[in-house]
Amino acid sequence: MKNLIPELVILLSSFSLLITGVFSKTFNKIINYIIIVLLAALIFVVYFNFASSVTLFGNSYTIDPLSNFMKTLVLISVLFTMLISNTYLERLKIAKFEYPIILLLSTLGMFVMISANNLIVFYLGLELQSLCLYVLAAINTKSLKSSEAGLKYFVLGSLSSGLLLYGCSLVYGFTGSVDYSEIAKVATEQSGALKFGLVFILCGIAFKISAVPFHMWSPDVYEGSPTSVTTFFAMAPKVAAIAALIKFLNVPYANFISEWRTIVIVLSIASMFLGAVAAIGQSNLKRLMAYSSIGHVGFILAGLAIATPQSLSAVLVYLVIYVFMNIGVFACIMSLNRNGVYFENISDLSGLSKHHPLIAICLTILTFSLAGIPPLAGFFAKFYIFLAIIQQKIYYLAVVGLLSAVIAAFYYLRIIKVIYFDAAKESYEKNSNYGIKFSLIFSTVVILFYFIDPSTLNTIVESITKNIK
Repeated sequence: MKNLIPELVILLSSFSLLITGVFSKTFNKIINYIIIVLLAALIFVVYFNFASSVTLFGNSYTIDPLSNFMKTLVLISVLFTMLISNTYLERLKIAKFEYPIILLLSTLGMFVMISANNLIVFYLGLELQSLCLYVLAAINTKSLKSSEAGLKYFVLGSLSSGLLLYGCSLVYGFTGSVDYSEIAKVATEQSGALKFGLVFILCGIAFKISAVPFHMWSPDVYEGSPTSVTTFFAMAPKVAAIAALIKFLNVPYANFISEWRTIVIVLSIASMFLGAVAAIGQSNLKRLMAYSSIGHVGFILAGLAIATPQSLSAVLVYLVIYVFMNIGVFACIMSLNRNGVYFENISDLSGLSKHHPLIAICLTILTFSLAGIPPLAGFFAKFYIFLAIIQQKIYYLAVVGLLSAVIAAFYYLRIIKVIYFDAAKESYEKNSNYGIKFSLIFSTVVILFYFIDPSTLNTIVESITKNIK
């Protein structure tokens, strides 16, 4: 039971907040309580649970180094989201106690999804996460864009869930089991039904990570949702979905690698290319980050398609760096506040270097990292993926990735041009939110100085990927 302490901490905290939130009107206290809960869960995962490997509930729930690593990333994402959300939510007058509760329940769904070793448990975790995300997207009821984002996300999310569930039913119908290990035994035979199930499940998961051509919801939802919610969307759900995809492809469908590799490569190439090209014409920072996210998902899928321990290690390193880059960028976006109004367009960064040099420097470092400029962490993330691809001699995938990275560099460099060379606008308010300051500086330091000791993270992820099963 001690292995379930992180999940129980989050669950019981959510229930207690449902009761106490009715009587407590102080949003700051609730936020502080949530941060303590998340830190407690993080400590339990890292110090008491990280290296353990157990199966629970009739082999349907697995706690192993991979799941614990991904849970740690999810908790870091949620923790920093809460740190930068406080002032923003209060100014938009959506500082309701329901917000952190829904965030916690969504995190619990991600935990279930990450540790699932069973199609039913996986689907339960996915839906708990997804239903919470639909509500979060539309939580700003005073904004038509937020309501529209929630509706679009709900309709398209329901469609993807239907596809995924149909795929699960095909797999169960043919194998007679929903357990991953049992499916793997039957999947040694070349079965058309299992291949159809694989395609539908991949479509459902591709939607959750906004891979092309299932990305259509992403730019609108990113732009319409409150920025704190967009920050959450950009990180935690993607980490959970990638974790589920790694396990799904490498356990029940480990013997079908030639079939799913082609599908994943197609998704990867399409995502890298569209993420690079479509972002060029964007003027809104959050929409640009949506397309940036699609491009980064393409690189992650390229690593998954190779399916070697080295490529999976590269994927995990990429996810860590991706999370910290997004924390910093969204902290910068949430610093663009003047007279209670938050600005989100690229043009609003004009002359940022003159009035807010620290924010400008941090955003420059983070943007260079997103573009993959050495020696920043983003360069290492892409380098490890390319290295794994080239070692498997899939040269066309490396060429497409390289070209898309060069194209994407254009719109990242355009942001820096606006910051330093465009005419300065009126300065923004001095940020009094210490959570935003800490998140921005900490993430920038991690990205800037990662090159000093990249081997520590590499050693950790290599020990994890050797035993994925």
